[in-house]
Amino acid sequence: MNSPNVPPSAPVTAPVVGMVGAGQLARMTQQAAIALGIDLRVLANTRDESAAKVIVDTRLGDYRDLADLREFAKGCDAVTFDHEHVPTEHIQALAADGHAVHPGADALVHAQDKGVMRERLTAIGAPCPAWARVEDLAGVETFAEEHGWPVVLKAVRGGYDGRGVWVCETPAEAREVLATGVALLAEAFVPFEREVAVLVARSPHGQGVSYPVVETVQKDGICVEVIAPAPGLGEEEAAVAQRVALTIARDLGVTGLLAVEMFVTKSGFVVNELAMRPHNSGHWTIEGARTSQFEQHLRAVLDLPLGSPSMTAPVVVMANLLGGPDPDVYSRYEHVMANDPGIKIHFYGKDVRPGRKIGHVTALGTDLDEVRARAHHAVTCLRGPVDA
Repeated sequence: MNSPNVPPSAPVTAPVVGMVGAGQLARMTQQAAIALGIDLRVLANTRDESAAKVIVDTRLGDYRDLADLREFAKGCDAVTFDHEHVPTEHIQALAADGHAVHPGADALVHAQDKGVMRERLTAIGAPCPAWARVEDLAGVETFAEEHGWPVVLKAVRGGYDGRGVWVCETPAEAREVLATGVALLAEAFVPFEREVAVLVARSPHGQGVSYPVVETVQKDGICVEVIAPAPGLGEEEAAVAQRVALTIARDLGVTGLLAVEMFVTKSGFVVNELAMRPHNSGHWTIEGARTSQFEQHLRAVLDLPLGSPSMTAPVVVMANLLGGPDPDVYSRYEHVMANDPGIKIHFYGKDVRPGRKIGHVTALGTDLDEVRARAHHAVTCLRGPVDA
C-alpha cells in the first residue's frame, strides 16, 4: 500500500554520499552502503585504485582541483573523505556552495595540520606532550634544553603511518631533518607503556557514541595489530579515554568518525594523533561490533541515528596483512580457511609489494592469547614464505 503522503508515481531515491578518495577505506565503506541502501560515489585518481575497482559510481578527478571537486559534489546529499589531503580552502568552497561536507573544514584542519591541532587541543585542556613550532636548529636546541633529548620532530602536514615523524637523539640528527625544508614542530618524547586508540562518532545534531578503547601494536611505524578491548585497561581508565575523545569531537565540531590515538603513560593518557575518517584502528568493527565503523560513518554524515558500538564477542583481534616477497596471496587462501573457518579475511584489491598494507584479518573469541594466535597464524600464512 502506498503511503497517503507519497504519490504513487513518486520515485524512490536513495541518499548519495560522495567520498573523496578511493582507497581501502572507501572500498570497505561500500559494504555498509549496500546494506543501508545508500549510493556511494567515490572520487578516484585512476580506475586502478582500491575502491574504484568495486564501486560503480566512480568519478575520475584530482582532489586538489576545486573544479573537479565541485563537479563531483553535484547531486550528493553529503560529501566526506577517506583521507585528509583535500586542501582546506577547497572544503570551505564546497560548503560555501551549499554542500553538506562532513567533517567540515574547520574541524578537518586539525587532522591536516599538527600545529593547529596542538594549539587547539592545548586550549581545550586535552592531555598533550610539551610542544613548539621550530624553524631552525637553535629552536630545537632551546626546546631540548627545557624538555630533554630525544626530541620528536613532526612534519606539520602530510605525515601518516609513521612517515613525517623523526625521533632525534642529537642535534646532528635534528639538523638532518631540518635540512629537508619541511615545516616542523617539536614534541617532548613521551615514555609510553603502550598505544591505544579511541574511535568515536558524532552526528551534525550532536549525537555521539564511543567504541571500546583498543590497543594498537606498531612495528616500524605501521600498525600491525589491534586488540579490542585494550587488555588490562580498567573500566574507569577506559571511560577517561572515551571522555577525552568525545570532548575533542564536540569541541572541534567533528561530524563523522574521529580516531584519537593516545599514549598510555604512568601518569595517564597523552593524545598523539587525530584522524577524521574511518581508521585502521576500527577495522575490527566489521565483524566485531554491532555497527561497523563504516556504517557508523555513513549514518553520521547523513545525520541518521547512530548505531550501537558494542562488541559482538568478548575479544576481537585485527591483524594487518603486509605484502611479502611472494605476491600470490590467493594461493594460500585454502589453508587459512581450512585451518580456521572463523577467520575473516579482507583484501584491498592492491598490487602486492613487500611491506605494503594489502588487507587484514579478524579473529573473534573469548581467550585473548588464543584469538591473537589465530590472527597471527592467518596473516603469516597469507603473507607467504619470507625467503621466497
